[in-house]
Amino acid sequence: MENYLRFSRDDWANLQAADQVTITKDELAKIKSLGDVVDLTDIREIYASLINYLHVVYLGKRHSQKKQRAFLQKEIKLAPFIIGISGSVAVGKSTTARLLQLLLSRTYPELKVHLMTTDGFLYSNQELTRRNLMARKGFPESYDMALLSNFLKDVQAGKEDIIYPLYSQDLSDIVPGKYGHVQNPDILIIEGINTLQLPTNGQIVTSDFFDFSIYIDAEEELIEKWYMQRFVKVMELNKNNPDNFYYAMANGPRDDALKLAEETWQMVNLVNLREYIAPTKQRASLILHKTAGHLIDQIYLKHF
Repeated sequence: MENYLRFSRDDWANLQAADQVTITKDELAKIKSLGDVVDLTDIREIYASLINYLHVVYLGKRHSQKKQRAFLQKEIKLAPFIIGISGSVAVGKSTTARLLQLLLSRTYPELKVHLMTTDGFLYSNQELTRRNLMARKGFPESYDMALLSNFLKDVQAGKEDIIYPLYSQDLSDIVPGKYGHVQNPDILIIEGINTLQLPTNGQIVTSDFFDFSIYIDAEEELIEKWYMQRFVKVMELNKNNPDNFYYAMANGPRDDALKLAEETWQMVNLVNLREYIAPTKQRASLILHKTAGHLIDQIYLKHF
């Protein structure tokens, strides 16, 4: 970690925060992922400074692009400023991504900020079954990386309207015939467990497209606890929802469901974390380290 500047929570909170970073408790509750813990103190002490720093980096890119345009005497399309967010399942990536989108949009209303996840680039469950990969869902080989790479090339080329597949957490599958649209935003936030991973087959590296990347970090034991807590809450919420993936488990023997969740953690998510996700941590521009209760206690900012 020699190439990172380390900040305690207090040190980070004392940095220059963005002006007019405001959010209500109700708004925070709406964007918070199930089982995640974040409050208005986190906004003041962590995210206000982070938003300001991201804006500084964004302005640096735009200044550089304008200088290049002037030198080359070409009207080169401006690509979005891309922020990648990575980390284990159940560590709070989605909450962080939604917070950044809301706070950047609110603090800098002149900027158009779009948020998406890489879940849409998973192969469908039908295709995973055909490839005998259902037990490896979430591992690198379960993603259509060629499709993701082509998508990112179109983003960098400044295309006006780029579509991407949508994934449903309720279905735990790709939604047939449904697509998201990236329509030339100023800032594009991409969240997913695979955003910083290196390809195994010589394909282009996804993170090469990113201008800034964030890794959400925590000890394995804590992540497992959060994963199991979230699993129980999801079952409780969908006990009367037959369209939800968890409905059958929620209405079956509880011990069987918990056993399945523990096996999934041990055999899938933990293996994926150790072998493919955690090794990408030091490729991130910034690491947010969490401790008990999802409290961010350390921030590491890469400086070379």
